[in-house]
Amino acid sequence: MEAPKAVKKRKLTDKQLPTSILKSGDFPDSKFYEQLCDMEKKLDWTMLRKKVEIQDSMGKPAQTTRTLRIFLSHTVSDQAWQTNGAPSGDVPNFEGGQGIPAWAFKIEGRVLEPTTRSRDKQPVKKFSNMVKSVVVDIERDPNLHPEGNIVEWHRPQATPTAAPPSLDGFTVRRTGDTQTKLRVVVHLEHFPEQFKVQHELGSIIDCKEESRIGVITALWNYIKINNLQDKVDRRLIRLDDKLKHIFRADQLSFTQIPELVNHFLQPADPIVLFYTIKPNEPPPATPQAWDVEVKVEDTSLKNRMNQVILSMSNETAQELAKHEQEAAILAQQIQNSQLKRTFLASFADDPAGFINKWLESQSRDLDSVLSSGPNEELAVREEELKRSEFFRLPWVEEAVAVQEGLRLASKSMM
Repeated sequence: MEAPKAVKKRKLTDKQLPTSILKSGDFPDSKFYEQLCDMEKKLDWTMLRKKVEIQDSMGKPAQTTRTLRIFLSHTVSDQAWQTNGAPSGDVPNFEGGQGIPAWAFKIEGRVLEPTTRSRDKQPVKKFSNMVKSVVVDIERDPNLHPEGNIVEWHRPQATPTAAPPSLDGFTVRRTGDTQTKLRVVVHLEHFPEQFKVQHELGSIIDCKEESRIGVITALWNYIKINNLQDKVDRRLIRLDDKLKHIFRADQLSFTQIPELVNHFLQPADPIVLFYTIKPNEPPPATPQAWDVEVKVEDTSLKNRMNQVILSMSNETAQELAKHEQEAAILAQQIQNSQLKRTFLASFADDPAGFINKWLESQSRDLDSVLSSGPNEELAVREEELKRSEFFRLPWVEEAVAVQEGLRLASKSMM
């Protein structure tokens, strides 16, 4: 036989006092309690409103910038200047590529280490970890070169069991002995993701390219500087002429800002590099190089911050939960005492009238217990309530047991 399960006590969450107590002149301290509750609501709203800014302020220290140096170079093989114009004795192998003029274009990258290193050395990222995709567009006649003039690489998605391979670069090989122009398009992997801000909004908040959270923070700073918050309802934003023009409204709620900002964000512009391959002359001794800035996550600092925040959050949350429960219990006790006081005061003012109203109320309760309706044959008649024999009927004991069970159950939950 299984042991009976322990009944969980319901946690009280309602801390509001009845309106009758707040409006009564007999309880002057209730006004101070009401002010404290209003202050707590404002504090909760402020914390909610600041959540975006807190996340941004937490994210910025855990974010750092790295310099990605991109190298472009090429090599050639079996060109006329390499064989001194003498025809090869062997027949060209078109399947293996031997004896056919060709070139190989290389895209490589290296993350430059900062001058000052942190104590917790982070693993060095490779080129493929810093980019989303690389597209090489080869400018030449597709009829003469049907092998394809667009080469794309997109970083594969990581799986729970394996991460995508880390590469230092890529190589594109093609046949040919004529000058060829290449256009390299590199989409960088920023943390957090960067977006291009449309001019309508960017000109107001002075922001051209930023993360989504950065744009929201910049817009909120503009609202605070220009005092656009409603003086009474702090959740409302009264737009000025500039914001009215782009948002097409006179006012908006604070919670609408992220959704509205998304309409003005576009994918960030990629890095576009140009390179020319001249197979009829030796390749340059050194590769061409470009430096680009990439925002990455500072994992070591983020881990240290999370440890501090979590330790503080657990202690604070437990203490707040304890005070919240105590306040809810006291508010419930005050409400119960007020009900008792009102009950006894009504009886003291008019005992006879109070008893009559109480009997009418009990009659309606009995109708509900018996599931009786408006039918006179099923309803409990007032004349029957005046007879003592009526309360000795068999169903009375069962009804009393049900009511007592409900009362004990509600008492155990408090």
